[in-house]
Amino acid sequence: MPTTTSIGAEIRRANDMFESGFERGDAAAIAALYTPDGSLLPTGMEPIQGVAGVQAFWQGAIDMGVKKVKLKTREVEELEDTAIELGTYTLFGADGQQMDEGKYLVVWKEQEGQWRLHQDIWNTNLPAANQ
Repeated sequence: MPTTTSIGAEIRRANDMFESGFERGDAAAIAALYTPDGSLLPTGMEPIQGVAGVQAFWQGAIDMGVKKVKLKTREVEELEDTAIELGTYTLFGADGQQMDEGKYLVVWKEQEGQWRLHQDIWNTNLPAANQ
């Protein structure tokens, strides 16, 4: 069984790929980091499930001007083939201006030797008037 440190390193590697997908504007690469039946739980929307829905959602974020995402893991809890990550995010626009910041919780699943996002929920730290 992998140690928590190695799972944390695998999650960091996947988060690096998530961040680089945004920098390239590649929503398909971001969606490929999720399990086939993965879910997004965005604020103010119904849950989005499946790779096509996940890709469409992140493409919408890219089209709205999100050019860079910075993810920072605060804690990872390992539960056999599942891990729970608590972290913070920051979103940046074209000129490096900060668009949003907040926190997230991701349930990761190990599938075929690879850690993938399975359930992804986040919310902003900014007051509603600033959104």
